[in-house]
Amino acid sequence: MSMKSHTTANTSGTITTLPNGIRVVTQHMPHVETVALGVWVDVGARHESEAENGMSHFLEHMAFKGTGRRSARAIAEEIEQVGGELNAATGLDTTAYFARVLKADVGLAFDIIADILLNPSYSADEIEREREVILQEIAATRDSPDEIAYDLLNDVAYPDQALGRAILGTTETVKSFTAPTLRGFLERNYHAGHLIVAAVGHLDHAAIVRHAEALFGGLKNDSGGAGDRFAPARYLGGTRSSAKSFEQSHLLMGFEGPSYREPTFYTAQVFSGLFGGGMSSRLFQEVRERRGLCYSIYSGCFGLGDTGLFTLHAATGHDMLAELIDVVRAEADRAASTAPDTREVDRAKAQLKAGLLMSLESSGSRVEQVARQTLRHGRLIGVDELVARVDAVTPEAVRAFAETLFSAKPPSVAIVGAGRKSATHATRAARPFARPALIGAA
Repeated sequence: MSMKSHTTANTSGTITTLPNGIRVVTQHMPHVETVALGVWVDVGARHESEAENGMSHFLEHMAFKGTGRRSARAIAEEIEQVGGELNAATGLDTTAYFARVLKADVGLAFDIIADILLNPSYSADEIEREREVILQEIAATRDSPDEIAYDLLNDVAYPDQALGRAILGTTETVKSFTAPTLRGFLERNYHAGHLIVAAVGHLDHAAIVRHAEALFGGLKNDSGGAGDRFAPARYLGGTRSSAKSFEQSHLLMGFEGPSYREPTFYTAQVFSGLFGGGMSSRLFQEVRERRGLCYSIYSGCFGLGDTGLFTLHAATGHDMLAELIDVVRAEADRAASTAPDTREVDRAKAQLKAGLLMSLESSGSRVEQVARQTLRHGRLIGVDELVARVDAVTPEAVRAFAETLFSAKPPSVAIVGAGRKSATHATRAARPFARPALIGAA
């Protein structure tokens, strides 16, 4: 490994790779007085074993509960003493620890983030207190039909895999975590090669690199490639339901979509906007405006490095669920069989591009974007390139994508709220999309 730092730069920002493998990425915003900064770790819920389910999320919570130098109260007081904000988030493939401060306080923010990552105390009292907090968080999801439905959907889409398990973990796994198991997970996974130090705002790149070298330069790079740390995703599909009754029935459907590495990823985003992305979308207009079947219905599409999931979600009265399912099927058939007109596609593109450009006005959104681009692609992707990818999507490409999406593999369906009838409705929702062989076997 080279003992020198290596720097590349373009109009989107600057990336310096430290000798130990940590990448430092910045983007200068001279018109603001703040800096959003943090550490993004290339480790999330999908890197956990079944026994570790929920550990990344537990570590995120424990990061703020004290270090060898600071108590939990001191962490909160120091960042708020300068008017700053400190937070963290756990995802399927990343965990992020980030702050937003005035430009003069960048050093303090980096020192706190490094302290909570490299020097956590994991005291027994704090572990027990935070364990109870997370157990209450898990209990709250069991009272939410939305949360139940999404957990069921992930489970049926990716069964017996980390991707299909809840990021929060289970009551059983969370109760089993101890200081040694937390430290063991941290030591095995939080290596230099998995870390991105990112900062966006009124800053100097060289100064950010100096902070990163001083605080994280001693961290070893003992990690293997990302592909060696988890099994490739295996999308399956099927149905899940809950017998619990709620005021409304929640329909959640998922179809295997493209990973962020696939050329059709941006086609998927355009189609999602057209199909269920806003008030002018087909599902909203047909399901809510024309038929009054629900208050809201929407679709979404996210991608990981080896898989993606296209989802749609709606909640309606129990007696209208069957009609809602039929309308969704009809709209899916129409999308797969007939190309949309140019005006409809242009409207979806405009929404997508506007969302991208509006997000650039926030340093917090920007730092998340540059960190993820560096993790996923090893480089920064300029706005012009992103807009060009969106603009390249054609109406026929949208139709072809919809045809493949709705026919290549069985859907994943989760229905919650209709009590014992939920299972019957889930089977009804899945059957029209299933391949003939599966229909005959049902």
